[in-house]
Amino acid sequence: MSTLADVEILARADEDVLTRDALALVARLHREFEPRRRELLELRRRRQAELDGGALPRFLSETKGVRDREWRVAEAPPDLRDRRCEITGPVDRKMMINALNSGARVFMADYEDACSPTWENVVEGQRNVADAVRREISIETPDKIYRLDDEIATLLIRPRGWHLRERHALVDGEPVSASLFDFGVHMARNAREQLERSSGPYFYLPKLESHLEARLWADAFALAEDELGLPPATIRCTVLIETILAAFEMEEILYELREWGCALNAGRWDYIFSAIKKFRTRDWVLPDRAQVTMTVPFMHAYTELLVRSCHARGAHAIGGMAAFIPSRKDPEANEIALGKVREDKERESGNGFDGSWVAHPDLVPVCTEVFGDALGDHPNQLERLREEVEPDQAALLSIPDTPGEITDAGVRTNVSVGVRYLDAWLHGVGAAAIDNLMEDAATAEISRSQIWQWVHCGRVDEKLVRHEIELVDSGDEAKELFAAVALSEELEDFLTLPAYEHLV
Repeated sequence: MSTLADVEILARADEDVLTRDALALVARLHREFEPRRRELLELRRRRQAELDGGALPRFLSETKGVRDREWRVAEAPPDLRDRRCEITGPVDRKMMINALNSGARVFMADYEDACSPTWENVVEGQRNVADAVRREISIETPDKIYRLDDEIATLLIRPRGWHLRERHALVDGEPVSASLFDFGVHMARNAREQLERSSGPYFYLPKLESHLEARLWADAFALAEDELGLPPATIRCTVLIETILAAFEMEEILYELREWGCALNAGRWDYIFSAIKKFRTRDWVLPDRAQVTMTVPFMHAYTELLVRSCHARGAHAIGGMAAFIPSRKDPEANEIALGKVREDKERESGNGFDGSWVAHPDLVPVCTEVFGDALGDHPNQLERLREEVEPDQAALLSIPDTPGEITDAGVRTNVSVGVRYLDAWLHGVGAAAIDNLMEDAATAEISRSQIWQWVHCGRVDEKLVRHEIELVDSGDEAKELFAAVALSEELEDFLTLPAYEHLV
């Protein structure tokens, strides 16, 4: 335990990573914004209580003026104007090198859904990111030396969400926001270096539920820039629209972050989880997760409105994740899966998205080719305004119109994936290859929340679920944790909250 720059570290303190300047900025951010963060989390709880009582989300009348006025987000810098293919992954050293070398235009280094937040992972992640910024990252294995190519992807950072805390770092005796810890350490250590290298501090912002939460990020950006002596609006950001409440405030979110050139991303997996969680008291039961595609009514409405909202304001619209992991042992299965990936990216590019996500380097060529065909000589499709798309509250809430069924195979898949993912997470692995898919916290949330929904709506017997849990090849701790978050009386807001207690 040690105290540096008013931050008490309750674990190993690597002072070359957790520098005094970095921790001083974290402390400043905490003292300024922790009260508002707590207020916004309380607002989330109140909004959930209203939904539980029968209320429905709506487009806000109090922000109609924002939606009606003419305004645009700040222009993207040169290295963020072409985002046709983005790859994501954890802040693991080897995976970062492979992602940066993948040929994708953007790499999102993820402290959130793809990172099990052990203290070692968090600290080593900051070290790896700093080395990558300075092009000093490398790793030597018995088989190969991994180092950066001459041309690499533009780096974006996804800090953890507002709901999470970093319990190894205390300011004034209380744990700091994990969001502000990840953000503050990165800014203090890397922002000026990135600017000197003709890039900048770029961020992906997860799990927002309202424009007020976006405003909190905007104020954190402004404070950090001022504290570090950076020009105003140096930072650039992309917000993941991965909660159904945020879908009703997309333009307002863009407006709050307009000075920082905000873009939006269709975070499809967490969005499905959010639809289950927010309407948990209703009989809006979704079928097997594989059947909840991007073409079902409520998902189609959300992505169409996202493109319209972005392009009306000069912002990039980034499509959702292709999570398939190619197998060298099954070329026939690969061909089928790659065909589905291509179809998914063709749909997104045809709908006006400016780029999309993949989880594996082998998918970069497919995504790049498809968007290349759609973009031609242009870096993006911002000129496609999609004015024919009308904001439609009923369409966004058309969850009961989702076709499909609940099957025994679907139950088995959700249990198996959920338990095995938690087993990996508890052992420090946040992005786990399971059955040729890259599973992370977002997909695990679908697995456990669907089981919870199906049991509570009387569609699946709890005894069957417990039987399937026992059949999974994993440790007992993961089985017990999955049962706790999938079969509890009340649905946990996030599985990572009780899971984090196991890590700590």
